[in-house]
Amino acid sequence: MIRHAWRFLMFQKENTLVVWYRARTADSRSGTRKTMIVALARKLVVALWRFVTTVEPLEGVVLRPAS
Repeated sequence: MIRHAWRFLMFQKENTLVVWYRARTADSRSGTRKTMIVALARKLVVALWRFVTTVEPLEGVVLRPAS
């Protein structure tokens, strides 16, 4: 999930969770970034669970159609 969180930061730049992460890590200390990426991964797990169970999409996530 940590790797997924880093990829999420790269490709979903306008998402509310990404904006939250960037605001929290604005001081750019490595310890803060490591702690907050774990928090972001946990938030993504919760959001994914909500999407799977209630079909409630994440705010600002752009999904590509299956090919």
